[in-house]
Amino acid sequence: MTLPYTPSPSTRNTISPETRVLHSSHFYLPRNRSSFFSNESSLLKKESLPFKPREKRSTKSFLPILRLKNSKLTHPFASISSFAEAGGEEEGNEGIEIKKHQETVKNKEDDSPGMARAFDISSRTASAISIVIAFAALSLPFCLKTLGQGLDLKTKFLSYVTLLFGFYMAWNIGANDVANAMGTSVGSGALTMRQAVLTAAVLEFSGALLMGTHVTSTMQKGILVANVFQGKDTLLFAGLLSSLAAAGTWLQVASYYGWPVSTTHCIIGSMVGFGLVYGGRGAVFWSSLARVTSSWVISPLMGAMVSFLVYKFIRRFVYSAPNPGQAAAAAAPIAVFLGVTGISFAAFPLSEIFPLALAQALACGTTGAFLVDRIIRKKLGHLLVKASSTQPELKENAIHSKNIGFLSDFAGPKGTQLEIVYGVFGYMQILSACFMSFAHGGNDVSNAIGPLAAALSILHGGASGTDIVIPIDVLAWGGFGIVAGLMMWGYRVIATIGKKITELTPTRGFAAEFAAASVVLVASKLGLPISATHTLVGAVMGVGFARGLNSVRAETVREIVVSWAVTIPAGAIFAVFYTWILTKLLSYIL
Repeated sequence: MTLPYTPSPSTRNTISPETRVLHSSHFYLPRNRSSFFSNESSLLKKESLPFKPREKRSTKSFLPILRLKNSKLTHPFASISSFAEAGGEEEGNEGIEIKKHQETVKNKEDDSPGMARAFDISSRTASAISIVIAFAALSLPFCLKTLGQGLDLKTKFLSYVTLLFGFYMAWNIGANDVANAMGTSVGSGALTMRQAVLTAAVLEFSGALLMGTHVTSTMQKGILVANVFQGKDTLLFAGLLSSLAAAGTWLQVASYYGWPVSTTHCIIGSMVGFGLVYGGRGAVFWSSLARVTSSWVISPLMGAMVSFLVYKFIRRFVYSAPNPGQAAAAAAPIAVFLGVTGISFAAFPLSEIFPLALAQALACGTTGAFLVDRIIRKKLGHLLVKASSTQPELKENAIHSKNIGFLSDFAGPKGTQLEIVYGVFGYMQILSACFMSFAHGGNDVSNAIGPLAAALSILHGGASGTDIVIPIDVLAWGGFGIVAGLMMWGYRVIATIGKKITELTPTRGFAAEFAAASVVLVASKLGLPISATHTLVGAVMGVGFARGLNSVRAETVREIVVSWAVTIPAGAIFAVFYTWILTKLLSYIL
């Protein structure tokens, strides 16, 4: 996709009337509401989109790019300029007029499955991908060492079924939780849906394989009291499988409707239902459950407050600067330094000795900041020089900056300056999304693999008590399940996070992602009950609130909040039902 336009040389805040947006499959806003973003927010109105389409549609390409006429800039962004800042900088421009697709194209899109529309591929290709994944899920367990240890036929069969249960849970984790990392990047246009899913697939699997925990506890997350189930291995085995199936079932329902819910809360709700019915009230740590419930309020509120402040900070100190492009380029290394240092010190400490760990974290942060600064200067350097050579109206800017408060609303940059700002924060957002994908794969794979490994240990005669070692091939199996889920259904929740809560741009998306990551990191170190999914949703809402209450779609938020409240009870009900069925079946098999 090519966006040729030339900023007027008279002022940095003037966009040439030749500016146009070419249609592409992911940017086109369909008139037929039954298409991919079927419940998409009405926030994207014609009046708020500043460009007119050309009469002829351009050729599709795998990696849409953005170019400036007579310049060397090339961004791997989906449609940066199409998302004008609704906070005031381009509201006066002409509204976009979306041209109606040809009837044959529309009919083809309407008849295609969601996966085909999301990735702009044919229905036949989408079906082939699904068939290959299903075949791999059914056949790969026979290649794992878990089924090749001289076990009897009955134990092998139950181990095979257990692996499929774990795959089902991991599949649904990928389908729902991939939006935590990639939702804002797709919504802002920093990545296309296809780019986001392929990138997440590589990083999620790598994170699960390299960073996934190799030791887990049978009683996940301190929810169940282990002593209650001593000597009841068959019941505990049925309960673990039921918890996987129950959590997976609710996640699949939530993903189908595009609701971002917490996978940790799903597995906790499932285990609470099993423990309460089959172990009694004393089988559940109720204080732990109370902490989980409190995170429904704490997580979104903290995410919203921090993202509100981050976005207002960007608008006040970047948008209102005499040279917003230079201000953005200077702010990016600082943000990377703070983020990498905090993550290196808190999440992945390189040493157990405090002074050494702090020094290593500072070194990592400095290296990251240097590399980002070099990338920005290399990719956007010619635009930064061009923006600096344009003489701003100093007097007007001085008066303008003097009268701006931190919470004030004002017109932001346009033209070349806006392209630089979006370019900088687009790169920043891609980096943060990549890290979150890697971290998510390493962290949340335990929600599927923990109960799976515990169930396999019981089958193979291991202790049902404390710690269980997870084999590397089982970790890889969980990583494959996450990748399969995000490829087949990940686009559904990405649409909610990126499109349906509020309208996102690279700056807004970065503010939400940076705020969510910071809150989760700090809260985890302080021991506060926090949910990454809930925090990110709150952060996206906070960015919307920074632009006005009407910028957040209340209907979508209401659906999400209701799904959060229903998650634990739904998981518990499904777990009780599945445990009843499995105990009956196991009584005949064992």
